[in-house]
Amino acid sequence: MPATASGGARVEEAAAAAAPSGSSSAPSCMGTRPEELAARLAAGGPGLVAAGRAGEGLEGEQERVLALREIKNQIIGNRTKKLLYLRLGAVPAVVAALAEPAASPAALVQAAAAAGSFACGVDDGARAVLAAGAVGHLTRLLAHPDDKVVDACARALRMIYQSKQAPNFDVNNEKNMDFLLSLLDSNNENVTELAANIISHSCDSNTEQLALCGAGVPQKLVSLFGGSVNLRDACLDSMTAIVRNNWEVASRFGSMDHGKAFRSIVGLIHDRTPRTRLLACLCLIAIGHASPCHFPDRQIKTKLILVLLELIEEPGHVGDEAPLALTTLIKDSVELQKQAFSTNAVAKLSNHLVANSLETRRAVTILLALAELCSKEEESRSQLMSGQVSTLILDALKHDCADIRIAACSCLKNISRSSKVLSAGRLSCDTIVAPLVQLLCDSSTSVQVAALGAICNIAVNLTPRKSVLLHSGVVSQLVNLSKSMDPTLRLKSVLALRNSMFLLNPKDKDFIMKELTISTLSSLICDSEHFVQEQTLALVHNLLDGYVDAVNYVIGEDGMVINAISRQLNNASTPGVCIQGMLVLTNMAAGDELSKEAVMDVIVPHRSDRIKPSFVVNFLQSKDKQLRVASLWCILNLAYPKSDASSTRVARLQNAGVISQVKSMRNDPCLDCKLRVSTVLDHC
Repeated sequence: MPATASGGARVEEAAAAAAPSGSSSAPSCMGTRPEELAARLAAGGPGLVAAGRAGEGLEGEQERVLALREIKNQIIGNRTKKLLYLRLGAVPAVVAALAEPAASPAALVQAAAAAGSFACGVDDGARAVLAAGAVGHLTRLLAHPDDKVVDACARALRMIYQSKQAPNFDVNNEKNMDFLLSLLDSNNENVTELAANIISHSCDSNTEQLALCGAGVPQKLVSLFGGSVNLRDACLDSMTAIVRNNWEVASRFGSMDHGKAFRSIVGLIHDRTPRTRLLACLCLIAIGHASPCHFPDRQIKTKLILVLLELIEEPGHVGDEAPLALTTLIKDSVELQKQAFSTNAVAKLSNHLVANSLETRRAVTILLALAELCSKEEESRSQLMSGQVSTLILDALKHDCADIRIAACSCLKNISRSSKVLSAGRLSCDTIVAPLVQLLCDSSTSVQVAALGAICNIAVNLTPRKSVLLHSGVVSQLVNLSKSMDPTLRLKSVLALRNSMFLLNPKDKDFIMKELTISTLSSLICDSEHFVQEQTLALVHNLLDGYVDAVNYVIGEDGMVINAISRQLNNASTPGVCIQGMLVLTNMAAGDELSKEAVMDVIVPHRSDRIKPSFVVNFLQSKDKQLRVASLWCILNLAYPKSDASSTRVARLQNAGVISQVKSMRNDPCLDCKLRVSTVLDHC
């Protein structure tokens, strides 16, 4: 999951609550029941101010202000009240006040605050506000002469644009871009902060990022860093959105003003405000990932690690998101994971996890950070397992929260890459297998997938003691999941079965096949998903490896498995499927005469009408060198050792055009292919 550091909408609602409440002379006898307020507001309708005598109009407007103010005060921070007013149909009446040409500034302020609050934190509320046309009215009112109205409308629009329901603002439209630039140039910080929020919400594609960069938006955002804390944070968030995963924009920014803009963000990682430090770290991480050549300074990366480790101690949102930012920073980088280990990151994260409850979001993000730290570094795995946190990870597997169970599985997945830790640490294979197997029946598909990831690694690295895994009930669970309607579950379960079959003794291979059955294996080879087909063929390859009699599973029961393999190879679906299929045939071709003939019947069937060339000829012409090598190995095994039977097979291969294709490959660009070609021709 991506690391985010938005401040949430509750602060904005508090700001809305501070909006002016209108004239002190307004009547105070109005009822405050939601039903009565909603009905009174709806009854007023457009033109209320102009209706009747001037005195009545003024009194009616004051009533509307009071009603709007009361609704706003009731719904701020109260999801239940928001939903109640939504059911009562209050939103259209609130937005109607914004559309009223003669509405007083006090009414506009209260209506804007209420509209923003409805959109904050409740998807149905955001949809209702958008459907009522609030964005157009609020945008128009940004030009209102009353500053309080402008502030209220800017705050309301910010809350709307914090919602995922809000439409993207098309910055590729010239008029929209001009409008956005005018907001950035405003002297009103609420308005410039709104512009930054719009950018963060709407900047999703490379074209949008390039358009904003070409219009000089990054320079404007950097120039606003000197404003209020809220404005600075919004600008940092926008900068992150503009540079994320865009090499060109990140490169331009890195060299902007001779690196001054980049250095200004580096300076902000030492700001006194925790949220600013986090956002500055996230921005630098985005720049570093998008354009590593503009971020070579190891010292800055070390500072980022240290700052993020400090931020984990901060309360609230910042402390929750800091571990995710650290995860993003060190992801897939051996160098940065070593650096993090040297700054004592594993110990600091572990200590925080042990000292605090597993009930918080921070527990999830810390577990994910620990998982990444252990993804490549053996030292990190050993240190993590030497402390109390190992017991905590086991507890997390049984936690009520699915996110915590997933994060714990992620930890175990990376820890179990080390056979040393599995066999010698506090987390022995005996203690982790049972809870992981239980998670295969979890109600959450995401938890099942995470548990399968851990089991896949355990199955590979537990080679000397695989019986512990096999006799834990895992095989039957994996077979059941391989029949799932979910393609990810099918793929992961087949991967786990493939890894379980790796370097397994014949007795245990028979145990797996008894559970799996030839029928299910054949179905998986012909699965609708190419990745499942590929991994099932890899499973068959592992089954055959080192077990001579396993060929009976492939050619037995009327040849269900070999026929399925033949269909896939003749269809030539993807290179991965073809490579794994040829590796299976290569393994079989290394066996006895019965196995070799079974392979020949797939490659060059006796019933061939000779209209369509053997798929092996096409494989030998493939651009994929692995497929060419696998095909050459298969031909070599069919031709070796020399005998009357092998001579007959070579003749059949020659008639099918296979040998002539091999001869044409003497100058193959792949050295491995050239060596195999030479060896094949020596035996032909």
